Amino acid sequence: MLQLDNFYKARYVLSNVIRKTELVHTQKINPDVDVYLKPECLQKTGSFKIRGAYYKISQLSEEEKAKGVVACSAGNHAQGVALGATAMGVKSLICLPEGAPISKVEATRRLGADVCLVPGVYDDAYQKALQLHDEKGYTFVHPFDDENVIAGQGTIGLELMEQLPSLDAVVVPVGGGGLISGVAFAIKSLNPKIKVYGVQAEGAPSMQKSLCDKKRECLSSVSTVADGIAVKEPGKLTFETCSKYVDEIVTVSEDEICAAILKLIESEKMIAEGAGAASVAAVMFNKVPVKGKKTVCIVSGGNIDVTILNRVINRGLAKSGRLCTLDMQLDDQPGKLVEVCTVIANKGANITSVHHDRTGNRNKVNACILRVTMETKNQEHIDEIRKALEEKGITITNNSNLKV
Repeated sequence: MLQLDNFYKARYVLSNVIRKTELVHTQKINPDVDVYLKPECLQKTGSFKIRGAYYKISQLSEEEKAKGVVACSAGNHAQGVALGATAMGVKSLICLPEGAPISKVEATRRLGADVCLVPGVYDDAYQKALQLHDEKGYTFVHPFDDENVIAGQGTIGLELMEQLPSLDAVVVPVGGGGLISGVAFAIKSLNPKIKVYGVQAEGAPSMQKSLCDKKRECLSSVSTVADGIAVKEPGKLTFETCSKYVDEIVTVSEDEICAAILKLIESEKMIAEGAGAASVAAVMFNKVPVKGKKTVCIVSGGNIDVTILNRVINRGLAKSGRLCTLDMQLDDQPGKLVEVCTVIANKGANITSVHHDRTGNRNKVNACILRVTMETKNQEHIDEIRKALEEKGITITNNSNLKV
């Protein structure tokens, strides 16, 4: 059973370990919302997970510490456990899904943990960790479904109440539910009027579905760029806590997450991973009812793999109308390509790639398909270019500012 006193104890234990991340006030996320960012992406290990992991390990008996700990993770919890265990002289073994970002795997090793890569997703790594717990006698450090882990994560809620006592709402990324359980319990215990909203990826809505069905649900599969919240099934304790203290859980699309990552980079000079940007995406795209409210978005982590960051940025540019791909059907004759390029140039767009395909049109022998990718200003700018091309008699066969 969660106890607020344990949250305050966790804050004391963590006081000399973690960074107390200061709020960042911004008008650039959504002009209709008074937004504050809680940048846990700047936390030690790059995410909030150090809070729960360190506090959990600190509360183990000397006998348990001597045997060592085992944990499963999509990456961030792994680093939190590794840092906490190493700092206390405890051996740690971390099970990660094979698809975990390389940056998180290598960071976990650098922090002193042994790593076991498991085929599949987080839930498969979880089963492997439980197996090792039974076989070796290690203490299992659950990434979310544990009272001490939740208390550690909940210190964020205590900080928010001190940093912004007048806040109206908090928006929290949700995977297994440890972070939102801690934040919601702490905040609602101190001020029940404050709204707490959770955000999941459309491809991994396990907690949302569970709350809707009023029972824990296990998804058959999950798929999202937000690997940190790609969880098939919420925890028993976190489900019960969310059922009681969380006001609503919404979902955001992959494109919305990517757009939020881009917005944080450009507007706030802040790097967030997919999971960390989910809360910002919900506010950017009006998924939660916070218009005119003092709203804190918890940016839960910043451990995004640089190998996928370029793809994420391009997707974000496309979602915001800054990158557009047009497929056009043209008569295959001299001057047509120049005509298209002239229209686009006159409208102030910058062409980044051109693909000319004579075999793409099977209906007309003397026609071709031209695919042009260009940098644009916004969706209105794209619509202007479309209209100008169509006025020239050019047929657009596929217009997608999401095709990158």
